[in-house]
Amino acid sequence: MLLKNKKVAIVGGGPGGLTLARLLQLENVEVKLYERDRDQYARVQGSPLDMHEKSGMAALTKAGLIEAFQKNFMPGADRKLIVNEQAEVFLSDHDKPEENFGHMHFRPEIDRGTLRKILLESLHPDTVVWDSHFQQMEKQGEGWHLFFKDGRSAYADLVVAADGTNSKIRPYLTDIKPFYTGITMLEGNVPNAAINAPDVNKLINGGKIMAFGRGKDLLMGQKGNGDLGFYASIKVPENWATTNGLDYTNNLQVLNWFKQEYGNWSSIWYQLFENAETPFIPRTIYCMPLDQTWQAQPNLTILGDAAHVMPPFAGEGANMAMLDALELSECLANGQYKTRQEAIDRYEKNMRHRAAVAALESLENGERMHSANALEEMLALFSRH
Repeated sequence: MLLKNKKVAIVGGGPGGLTLARLLQLENVEVKLYERDRDQYARVQGSPLDMHEKSGMAALTKAGLIEAFQKNFMPGADRKLIVNEQAEVFLSDHDKPEENFGHMHFRPEIDRGTLRKILLESLHPDTVVWDSHFQQMEKQGEGWHLFFKDGRSAYADLVVAADGTNSKIRPYLTDIKPFYTGITMLEGNVPNAAINAPDVNKLINGGKIMAFGRGKDLLMGQKGNGDLGFYASIKVPENWATTNGLDYTNNLQVLNWFKQEYGNWSSIWYQLFENAETPFIPRTIYCMPLDQTWQAQPNLTILGDAAHVMPPFAGEGANMAMLDALELSECLANGQYKTRQEAIDRYEKNMRHRAAVAALESLENGERMHSANALEEMLALFSRH
């Protein structure tokens, strides 16, 4: 075992980081996970995640968490509607026979917060060190000395960066940076959608909606607690989020922006903006270069969005991160490699290759979804599937 009597520090408590912590603890590895959130309730979790058989589900299986997942997933949440600006339905799979575990095309959905809870509860007590805002690290012997904003520090023989798109650890490994895809999404969350957005809630019927206009989209999904998460997705300059003059805490102002920007869209969508919690959150969508590479190190590696952030238009982000965790843990634990650097090198090469394939699909889907003929193109894509 390449990590026998070694300390591992994972920075970032998303699905990838938490999955890796669980898998390494199953191998009796000493792990600490440092998360900048104050606690597990510090942020509103986004729309549900759909788990894919050969990535997210495979990682959960290896982690021994399938039973907990099956008790907490959202039956029917994978059902979708494709509609136009006027909420007219062009494709619905709500009437198809319900798929279940074992079906080759079944992609069960789960609330992000619920998945996080399952993973957190699977870890040893005190594994996660909350309120740990990573600042910098320095080489110390064969490992690293990590420093946090509140003055704390810690040593690790191996550091794994799972700290997202704006990773502070990635620059210790490579100078390659993500590029802007041209797409920004404005995220909102409507609590108790049955009361606060009844017309949209009736239409979505526990599943998800993709509404396509001419170069503009509304994407939304029902959450397990009755909330409704949604994203207004548009093509704008990279600095749009900070230069548009919007007060993200003002529902009326954001609603008026929607009425102007989405001028010919049905008033049914107004309920989303009128009753969303504030602040709205702009999400500038980035992607890593598809041909990125770097030299593997024996004491540092990277996973999830920190390694291969990509647009969310193929549902691969969390699944890729959890598969990263699975493959990295296997490379470090299976005894096939003589050194940590050799194991990490094999993991990183495989990770970059499959992430590039997924990122290309996501980029292509993003272009289709924001084209002048988005509705027609997406209907054609789903009909092929």
